[in-house]
Amino acid sequence: MKQKKVPLRMCLGCQTSKSKDQLIRIVKDTQGNISLDLTGKKNGRGAYICLNIECFKIVWKAHKLEKAFEMKIDEEVYKSLDNQLNTNKLGGGDIGKD
Repeated sequence: MKQKKVPLRMCLGCQTSKSKDQLIRIVKDTQGNISLDLTGKKNGRGAYICLNIECFKIVWKAHKLEKAFEMKIDEEVYKSLDNQLNTNKLGGGDIGKD
């Protein structure tokens, strides 16, 4: 019996390929709004980061979401994502801690 293939996605921060359940999806919807997609099912273009605050810091500092979504992203969007990550304390609390 053939095993089901696990879809891999690459982290924008560390460039490591991991299964989707080990990553956080950030999505740009059709109106150009950027948000966290904790379910992985929202419509729109997705980009992924590890459950690691260092990866998010790399993405923020290098403006990698702008490159992934091919649009200018305001600093307030990055701050909002950082706040959402802090609130959710994903990945065993790795996200959002300094």
